[in-house]
Amino acid sequence: MISIRTATRTDADAIARLVNTAFLVEQFFIERDRTNPATVRSLMETGKFLLAEEAPNLVGCIFMELRAERGYFGMLSIDPSRQGMGVGHQLVDAVEKYFRYAGCKFSDLKIVNLRTDLHTLYHRWGYADAGTAVYDDPTPTKIPVHFILMSKPLL
Repeated sequence: MISIRTATRTDADAIARLVNTAFLVEQFFIERDRTNPATVRSLMETGKFLLAEEAPNLVGCIFMELRAERGYFGMLSIDPSRQGMGVGHQLVDAVEKYFRYAGCKFSDLKIVNLRTDLHTLYHRWGYADAGTAVYDDPTPTKIPVHFILMSKPLL
């Protein structure tokens, strides 16, 4: 049984490990860790991480942040052995519920254009393309990339 809870600063190391493991799939265009514990703790100053746990294991996490009437989420990370089992959908549902409760009218995210698998997944979950943005990570990529912005109205 999966339980979802809000992360605390003491979870930063475990979150960074999970995110970096889940994002290994991106090594075809960038060679670096996706995050580190210090960055996770820094993100906790402006937003929250939700954790999906199957005691005692961390199997998923997601970052969420309120931005006026819009909610933003990112870094959805699922243990590779648990991908395709609904954990990510549970986390996104929990984030959308949180956004609705906070009065947000939209849920926003951004993905790297090369992650066509994510593009398809988020479309299936009701997100639509809302534009593009420059890939602003300072780490150079092996091939050119950009962000696709996606949004979903929260009814």
